[in-house]
Amino acid sequence: MKRRTLSRQIYAYFLIVIVLSLVSVGAFSYFQSSRKLDDQAKLYMEQMVDSANYQTDSYLQSYELLSNAFSSNSDVRAFMELNPDDPYAYYDFSRRIKDFAQTSVTSIVTLYKQLNMIYVTGEHGRSIIYENQNVLNLDPVLVKEKFDKLMTSTPSDGKIALLNMSIRPVDEGSVVTMSVKVRGPSYGPNRGVVAIEIKLDELAKTWDRVSLGKDGFFFIIDDTGKYIYPPAMGKRAPMDELASEALRSGNQTFITKYNGEDRMFVSRKSAYSDWNLVASMPVAELRKPAETIRTTTLVVGLVTLVVSLGLAIRFGRSIIAPIRWLKDSMRETEKGNWQYIEESGRADEIGGLIHSYNLMVTRLQGMIERVYEAELEQQKNLLELGETKLERQRAEFQALQLQINPHFLYNTLETINMYAIVQNSGEITEMVEAMAFMLRYSVQTNLEEITVANELNHVRNYMIILQHRTDREFEIDVAIPPGLLLEKMVRLTLQPLIENIFQHAFPDGIEDHHTIRIDAKKESGLFQVFVEDNGVGMTPERLAELRKKLKENRLAEPEESGAKRGGGIGLMNVHRRIQMVFGEAYGLSVDSEQGHGTRMTMTMPETDRPRMRG
Repeated sequence: MKRRTLSRQIYAYFLIVIVLSLVSVGAFSYFQSSRKLDDQAKLYMEQMVDSANYQTDSYLQSYELLSNAFSSNSDVRAFMELNPDDPYAYYDFSRRIKDFAQTSVTSIVTLYKQLNMIYVTGEHGRSIIYENQNVLNLDPVLVKEKFDKLMTSTPSDGKIALLNMSIRPVDEGSVVTMSVKVRGPSYGPNRGVVAIEIKLDELAKTWDRVSLGKDGFFFIIDDTGKYIYPPAMGKRAPMDELASEALRSGNQTFITKYNGEDRMFVSRKSAYSDWNLVASMPVAELRKPAETIRTTTLVVGLVTLVVSLGLAIRFGRSIIAPIRWLKDSMRETEKGNWQYIEESGRADEIGGLIHSYNLMVTRLQGMIERVYEAELEQQKNLLELGETKLERQRAEFQALQLQINPHFLYNTLETINMYAIVQNSGEITEMVEAMAFMLRYSVQTNLEEITVANELNHVRNYMIILQHRTDREFEIDVAIPPGLLLEKMVRLTLQPLIENIFQHAFPDGIEDHHTIRIDAKKESGLFQVFVEDNGVGMTPERLAELRKKLKENRLAEPEESGAKRGGGIGLMNVHRRIQMVFGEAYGLSVDSEQGHGTRMTMTMPETDRPRMRG
C-alpha cells in the first residue's frame, strides 16, 4: 500500500483551494467587467448620437428663424401677386428683396455662413434667387419644375419642410433645402414658396465629431429612406437593406449582421426634422477591452497559480520539517526508563508523534503532584494580583476625583482679590462661600452616595463664581422632574460638563441666544442625565476622535504645550468615573452637529445605591 504522507495531503488541499479561488474570482471578474464594458460602450454611442441629434436640430431651427423672416416680409408677400408681364415691377422687387436678404444675412453672417442660396418663387413663374450677395437668373423651365416639386412637398399650414433637393442640378446631393409656403398680401391661397439651401459640408462638421473608432461609421436618412448623410466610402449597403432597418428601429439600439460581421447600431429619430441619425460600430471592437481583460486574467491566473504552488510547497515543508524533527527528538527519549505503549498503527508523521507521546505518558503520574502544587501557587498569585488591581482602581478613582482645573481656581482667586481691592461688596462673601462649598465638595475622596440635587447645588455654586468672573448673568435651564432629584449619581460628573460647555461651546463669548439645558429620565432600568447646549458644536472629525477615546475607555492625553485645551480630559474623567462606580456598560456618550450644538448623556443604572465594581 502506497504511503499517504501528511505533506502530500497538504499539497493536494492547497492545490484545490488555489485553483478554485482563481477560477471563481477570474470568471466572476471577467463576466462582470465584460457586462459593464458593454453597457458603457452602448451608453457612449447613445450619448454621441443624442448629442449630434440635438446639435442638428438646433442648427436647423436657426435657419427656420431666417425662413420665417423672409416668409413674413411684406415685399416677399407682394412679390407673390406680381404681374409677370411687368418688367419694371419685377426689377423693383428683385432689388428690394436682394437688399433685405443682404441686410438679414450680413447681420448674422457668423451664424449663417453655411448658407448656399435663398430663393423666392411664385406660381406666376417669376423667381428671385440670391447667392452670395448676387441675384441669379436660371432657366424658367427648371425653376417651374422645381417650383412644382416644392409646392407639392411643402405643407400648406405654414410649417417648414426639409427636402433633399436643390434648384440647381450641380448642387444636388450637397445641400438640404428648407421651404415654406407664402401667401400674398390679400391673405388668399398660397401663391409661392421661400426656400433656403443649406450646405451639407458645413452641417457635416457637426456629425463628423462623432468618434466611432477605426471601423465605425455614421449616416443620416430621411423619413423615406433616402440618405441625407451617407456612410463613408466602402461602408454603404444597399439602400433598401440598411435604411429600412434603421427606419424600423426608430429610437432603438440593435445588433445585426452587416458585411459579414456583427455590428451594433444606435438609431435616433429627430422630432424636428424627421431624420434618423444612425451610428454603427463592430461588436468585436466594442468587446475588445473585455477580450483584453480575459487574456490578462488567464495570464495573471496562471502566473499566480505557479507562484502559489511554489509557496504552498515551501509552506508545507515548513510545517512538516518541525514535526519530523520533533519525532526524531522524541525517539531519543526512548533511551530512558519510559514504559512502551502499544501504537495505534498509523504510518504517517502523526503516527510517529503518537508513538513518541505514548512513551511519555508513563512519566505523567509522577508529575501530577508537582503540577497541582504549581497550580495552587498560580491561583495564589492571581488572587494577590487581583487585590493589587483593585487597589490601583481605587487609587485611580480618588485621583480622578481630585482632578480640578487649577486655572479655574487661580482665576477665581484673582477675581476675588480684584473685588476686594476695587469695592466693598457682599459679592465677595457670596463668591467665597461658593468657592468654599466647591472645594469641600471636590476634595472628598470617599465613595459616599450623592444625589442629583447635590450635583445641581455644586453647579449652582460654580455658576455664582463664573457670573462674578465674567460680570454677566446667565441661567441654566434645569428641566429635571422633581421626583428624580434624589436619584443617586456619581460625584463631580455634572459640573465638569457645564465647565466644558463654557470653554468650548461659546468660544466668542456668551450671547443672549445661548442656552444650556439639564434634563434626566428613567427608562428600561437606566437612569440618564442629559446636558445640551446650542453652541458651535463639533466637527465630524473631532466628534469621531472623542467617541473613539470613549470607546477605548482611556483617559485623554494632555494637549501639546501652549495649545488650547481640546476638552477631552474633563469628559474622559467623567466617563471613567461613572464606569469605575457602575461598571463598563455605563458611562458618557456625546452627540454633536457643527453649528447646531452638543448633547452629552450620562448613563447609569437605576439603582438605590452605586457600588464599586472591579
